[in-house]
Amino acid sequence: MSTTNFNTSNKTYRELIGNGHIYSIPSFQRDYSWDEEQWDDLWQDILEVTSEKNDTAHYMGYLVLQSDNSKSFDVIDGQQRLTTLSIVVLSVLKNLSNLVSINEDSANNQQRYDEIRRTYIGSLDSVTLISKTKLTLNRNNDNYFQNYIVPLRPLPVRGFKSSEHLLRKSFEWFDRKVQEFLKGVTTNKGEALAGLVERMAYGLFFTIISVTDELNAYKVFETLNARGVKLSSTDLLKNYLFSVIHRENQDQQELRVLENRWESIVSRLGSESFPDFLRAHWVSRFKSVRHAELYKAVRSTISNRQSVFELLRGMEEDVDAFLSITSPESSQWSPPLKKLAEYLKMFSVRQPTPLLIAAHRKLDNENFSLVLKACVIISFRYNVICGLHTNDQEKIYQIVAQKISSEDYKNGNEVIAAMKTIYPNDNTFKSSFSEKILNTTNTRNGRIVRYILAEIEKQETNVDIDFMSDKYSIEHVLPQNPEFGWEDFTDAEVEAMVYRLGNMALLEKGINREIENKPFIDKKPKLETSIFVFTKNISHENAEWTSERITARQNKLANIATTVWRLNQLA
Repeated sequence: MSTTNFNTSNKTYRELIGNGHIYSIPSFQRDYSWDEEQWDDLWQDILEVTSEKNDTAHYMGYLVLQSDNSKSFDVIDGQQRLTTLSIVVLSVLKNLSNLVSINEDSANNQQRYDEIRRTYIGSLDSVTLISKTKLTLNRNNDNYFQNYIVPLRPLPVRGFKSSEHLLRKSFEWFDRKVQEFLKGVTTNKGEALAGLVERMAYGLFFTIISVTDELNAYKVFETLNARGVKLSSTDLLKNYLFSVIHRENQDQQELRVLENRWESIVSRLGSESFPDFLRAHWVSRFKSVRHAELYKAVRSTISNRQSVFELLRGMEEDVDAFLSITSPESSQWSPPLKKLAEYLKMFSVRQPTPLLIAAHRKLDNENFSLVLKACVIISFRYNVICGLHTNDQEKIYQIVAQKISSEDYKNGNEVIAAMKTIYPNDNTFKSSFSEKILNTTNTRNGRIVRYILAEIEKQETNVDIDFMSDKYSIEHVLPQNPEFGWEDFTDAEVEAMVYRLGNMALLEKGINREIENKPFIDKKPKLETSIFVFTKNISHENAEWTSERITARQNKLANIATTVWRLNQLA
C-alpha cells in the first residue's frame, strides 16, 4: 500500500467534530441500523470516561474518511458511531433547553446550549430554523435527522422508514438516559450536562484513516480486514454501483428496485461474506483478481446502467451456488451433491469455489457432479494430505473457471483433465499419507480422521457409515495419555505416534469407554468385538502395539487410500 494516498492519525471526538470540518454519509450508504444493544454499549463507554474516578480514554475504533480537501469528508466507515454520538449531544441539548425553559440558571445554560450546538452539531438559522450541520446523513435518513432531531422538534412516528424510526428511538433512549443522569446531580445541572459532553468529547478517541478516493478506501478495507478489523467494503461497492445509476438520472423507482435486489443478495450472504462471494462470482465470469484489486476491477468494468444490472443479474444467478458450496447444511441440492459440498467445507478448502460456481452455471447436473467430486478428491490429496501451497492451485482453478464460462470446456471430463497439474500422483499421495499426523484435539482434524477411517472401511465392506454419529468415536490405540502398560513407549515416541493415522480407529463409543487407557493386551479382545473391519484387524494382525506396527498399519491404509481418493481420468 505504499503508493496509496492515505494518512492516519488518532483524534478525540472533540478534535474530530469540533474543528469546523463537515462530514457526509454518502447518499447510498446503508441506513442507520443501531439498536438498544449498541446504544447501551456506547452509553456505558460514555459513563466510564465521564466518571470523575476515571481519567482514561476509550478507544472507539477506526473511522475511514474520504476527501480531496481538508475541510469536508465522506464517511466511508463509521457512520453509525458518528450519527449516534451526534444524537447523544442533541439529547444533552434538549435537557439544557428544558433547564432554560424553567428559568434554571437560564442565561448560563443558554450560553452552554449555544456553545455546545455550535461546536458539535453546527449552526441553526435563527429565522428559518434550517440547520447547517457538521454531519449529513444518507438520502433515506437525512431528512428526518435535519428536520426533526437536529432542531429538537417533536418527533413524528407515522409514515416513516424503519431506519428513521430507529433514529427517533435512539434520540428518545438517550434523552431518557440523560434525564436519569441528571437525577443523580446535586449541584448545578447545567454544568453537569456541559461537563458530560466535554468529558465525552475528550475521552472518546478514534483512529482516523483519510483517503483521497474510493479505490484507496477499498484497499484500506481489504488491508484491515486481512488483519482482523472488519470494515464494510460491501457498502463501498454498493455506493459506487448506485452512484452509476444515479448519475444517469434514473427515476427513484429504478433505484428502489436496485436497492431491494441488492439488499436481498446481501441479506442472504451476510455483509461479511459478500466480498468473498463477489470475488468468486467475478473470477468465475471475468478474470482472476486479488481481493485488494476487486474494487478497481469492478469500477473499470461496470460503468453504466446496463452493466450494473448485468452484474446484479449475474450475482442473483450465482448466489445459490455460492451458498450451497460454503453453507451446504442449508442447501437445496440433492443429498449426494450436498454431501460432497460438506466434505469441502470440512476440509476448509475454498479455492475451487469460482470453478464450481461456473460449472454449476454452465454444466448439466451429471457433469457438475463429476466436477464437484473431482474437486473433493483433489482437495483431499492436495490440501488435506499433501499440504501443498495453494497459490498455484488457486490459479489453475481460476483459469479453468473462466474456460468453463467461455464454454471452452463443455463437460466434466474436459474440466477434470485441465486440473491434472494440481492432482498429486499416487506415489506423492501415498508417501504423504504414510507420514500424516492429524491432532484430533483439533475439532476439524477429528472430523477428518473419522471421515478417512469411514471411507476406507467403506472401500472394504461397501457399507456407508455415518462417521459423525455420536455412537462412534476415535480410538487412539496408543492412548493420548498412556498409563500403566505403555512403558515401552518413550515420551518422544508417544508424541510422534499418538496422532498418526495408523494409531487411530473407529470404535463404538461404549467399547471405547471400557478400554480407555488400558494396555494393548487388554484392548485386543474388546477391539475384536467392533463392527468395523479395520478395527478388528488391529487385534487380528498385531501381537503387540509398537511404533513399527503403527507405521505398518498406516502404510496399509495409505495403499487403500490411494484407491479410495483416485480420479481415474487422471491416473
